[in-house]
Amino acid sequence: MANLLTSRQLPDYLAKPHALWRGLTRRMAALLPKGLYARSLLIVILPMVILQVVITYVFMERHWQLVTHQLSTALVQDIAAIIDVYNSYPQDKNDDTLTRIAQERMNIDIEFLPKGPLPPPLPKPFFSIVDIALSNEIRRQIGRPFWLDTVGRSNLIEIRILLDHSILRVVAYRSAAYASNSYIFLLWMLGTSSVLIIVALAFLRNQIRPILRLVAAAEAFGMGREAEFKPRGAREVRRAGYAFIEMKRRIERAIEQRTAMLTGVSHDLRTILTRFKLSLALISDEPETAEMQKDVEEMQRMLEAYLAFARGDSGEAAARIDMRQFLDGLRNEAERQGADVKIAYSGDPFVMVRPAAFKRCLANLVANALAHAEHIGIEGQRDQRFLTIHVDDDGPGIPADRREDVFRPFFRLDQARNQDTGGTGLGLAIALDIARSHGGDISLGDSPLGGLRASVRVPV
Repeated sequence: MANLLTSRQLPDYLAKPHALWRGLTRRMAALLPKGLYARSLLIVILPMVILQVVITYVFMERHWQLVTHQLSTALVQDIAAIIDVYNSYPQDKNDDTLTRIAQERMNIDIEFLPKGPLPPPLPKPFFSIVDIALSNEIRRQIGRPFWLDTVGRSNLIEIRILLDHSILRVVAYRSAAYASNSYIFLLWMLGTSSVLIIVALAFLRNQIRPILRLVAAAEAFGMGREAEFKPRGAREVRRAGYAFIEMKRRIERAIEQRTAMLTGVSHDLRTILTRFKLSLALISDEPETAEMQKDVEEMQRMLEAYLAFARGDSGEAAARIDMRQFLDGLRNEAERQGADVKIAYSGDPFVMVRPAAFKRCLANLVANALAHAEHIGIEGQRDQRFLTIHVDDDGPGIPADRREDVFRPFFRLDQARNQDTGGTGLGLAIALDIARSHGGDISLGDSPLGGLRASVRVPV
């Protein structure tokens, strides 16, 4: 076969089993639970259930088969004895003696029917130990034509055997030929599985709870909120908790150091700019002096923007605010600048954010829209997981292939919305930084008003 495959075909031939295996594993992964809690339960319970099923089938099923075979042998022996007595000793006309003995001593009902053809064979059950065992024993011990019904009445068995001058009809209880212990198996499986599931649930819940607390603390820290967290649980979980606490301390220490450095830098630079202003104020008013005054004011404005971007307003604590009133305040500020602003809000208005930082985020988006549009729409909506704010305008918009670039610090488009005379190129970068510090993000798209839509989405 190797001679029939070229060197080009061989890799594809060998790759097919791998592709099938990868497809199978992907399907299995899609069916498996995604949560650690459910997967842990599956890992604990599934092997035990499989082990119980295998052990029960291997040992108990063999035991049932052996007992069923012995019971079927004994029942057929009784029937064979009745046939021998019937053939060897003349009975009364109605065979009442044999019928009474069979009923009282053997717990079976017998009847001698006139000779004729046996009923047509019934459909055999898919899997029946008693049908197989009885059929084999009747052939071995009696060796006469017979008809067997183990399906019609669930708790009874009917056997008809063709004799020389009549048909022997036997009706016996199924328990006389079959040891049905299925209920024991079901009770055993349900009982042990229930105990195992209860123990696993109690154990795994205690193991998963510290992980969920760690996740909640990490999410709260990522959104700028303070969360009390004490490592608990297994040793590995506690180690992860202590590592998180240490990481949190390092980040907070780095932020404090950066804030202290920026405070010192801003103080020194502001002092120099103040001296410049005083010096210019003492000089007579001349065109050159006015231009220098504008340059100093521009430097001060740029300095404030740079420091705000570097600082990120990270020291502010989160607070619960009314977002409807929050958006009303933004609309009032924008209308004072001559813009036409409409707002809409749906959902629970109370959210946890850092008020000053979040206001700066939205204000930068609104200011960006004000610089290039006449009509602005602010729409807010909150569901159980996220707060989403859309800022729409009717301006020229931003090309789709440049929307990611405008979030880069100090980036300006050559011919687009933020090509202004005094901008620093930090407005959208600051807004994105604040949104991400809340655990969210900002995306740009096409606005229903015809311009740009800036969407802020933060978890609540």
